[in-house]
Amino acid sequence: MATLTFKFGGTSMGNAAIIASVAQIILDAVEQGHQILTVVSAMSGVTNQLLDSARAAAEGRTAVYLKTTADLRDRHHEAARELVRTPEAQEALLVELHRLIDEFQDLCRSVAILGELTNRGLDAIVSIGERLSARLLAAHLQDRGAAALPIDATRLIVTTAAFQNATPLMDKTRARVQQHLVPLLKAGVLPIVTGYIGATETGITTTLGRGGSDYSGGILAACIDADELWIWTDVDGVMTADPRLVPSAHVIPILSYREVGELAFFGAKVLHPKTILPVMDRGMPIRVRNTFNPTHPGTLIRPEPEITPFIAKAITIIPDVHLITVAGRGMIGVPGIAGRTFSAVAREDVNLLVISQSSSEQSFCFIVRDSDSARAVAAIKAELAAEISRQDVDRVWAQENIEVITIVGAGMRETPGVAARIFGVLAEEQINVIVIAQGSSDANISLAVDSKDARRAVQALHRLVANNGAAG
Repeated sequence: MATLTFKFGGTSMGNAAIIASVAQIILDAVEQGHQILTVVSAMSGVTNQLLDSARAAAEGRTAVYLKTTADLRDRHHEAARELVRTPEAQEALLVELHRLIDEFQDLCRSVAILGELTNRGLDAIVSIGERLSARLLAAHLQDRGAAALPIDATRLIVTTAAFQNATPLMDKTRARVQQHLVPLLKAGVLPIVTGYIGATETGITTTLGRGGSDYSGGILAACIDADELWIWTDVDGVMTADPRLVPSAHVIPILSYREVGELAFFGAKVLHPKTILPVMDRGMPIRVRNTFNPTHPGTLIRPEPEITPFIAKAITIIPDVHLITVAGRGMIGVPGIAGRTFSAVAREDVNLLVISQSSSEQSFCFIVRDSDSARAVAAIKAELAAEISRQDVDRVWAQENIEVITIVGAGMRETPGVAARIFGVLAEEQINVIVIAQGSSDANISLAVDSKDARRAVQALHRLVANNGAAG
């Protein structure tokens, strides 16, 4: 018997029929003798509705959150009637769902009256989605005779007060989980826990950032000392590339923690980049499985990589980025310019995706999301105003229409010839590489190309990976 943590994403909670399939997956695992802890996301699309409604309320657009209120009632009411057959149980579920939807409407009304939306208020509003879906799944399992119990993670996951992007306090969380959750598992209860949310030590609701339900799964799996964490999604596993760009993309059977972390950071949307952090010290395996194809083995994520002939295993792409360059002949040998530049950007809460510097020290560049570009450039110009006026720094500018392509595979830095074959294939396709970044990690090579060349570059590189390094 194994103790498993299952995490189901929004598409796996999309409607009553899919939720019933999720319940069957859980019951099949129980039938096999496993203890199952389940973590769920909100029904697909609900979190975006809640976010949009909260922001509309702050702008006085009450019609938006009132429509969302009606939509939530209709959608969850319909699902409840399909999932729960017993009249008394169905009525009890509907009362609870409507209570939560009333809470959402009251919160939005308060935001509208104040004309202001704080991150704390936003967390309270968006937490409603997971609280609704957990109750739907638990009620359906109960209707099928299982001892299921919906649990709000605010009772379990203790976090900092960094609303919208809280950090779990693992020691305190583990103590609560061991006290409240583990005894339920041992008693044969099926806990259905809300993903994405937690609470401060004083009980104020927080969230772990967008996509944070995966992270919740990792946190709780670590705290119950699960044997494995299974991420259930709508694809068969982690793919070698985005199948929308590369129709021949296929599932990667085995990846390491480091490799999947690089893939997640550089655009693969299979799991949240922080998911692996809580389980790494325990060496806990993670499996990525498909709710809609549950017999497929999916991808196994483990501490150590599987060595393949070409090393490189997957290609990711990040569109909609800008390349920001700081250049000047007077920068040579002048200490602190790069540090001050990055500090100025950090103060704007801008994330740097790729960094590169010329060996002559006359320029350095980095890549940011296009939505962050203008703020980053303005902050750099303000920070380096004196150097710009002295012409030590000649220019600070952003180049648009850039996409970042990353080739991922553990051991590339130590393997001769990998980079040569990568850039050889791009040269054959007459694709110009604008920026290269390699060395900080042995698991990726990142490069920037013009947006018009990005699709061809990904397809060419995928052929290289699929052929184990042989061009063609």
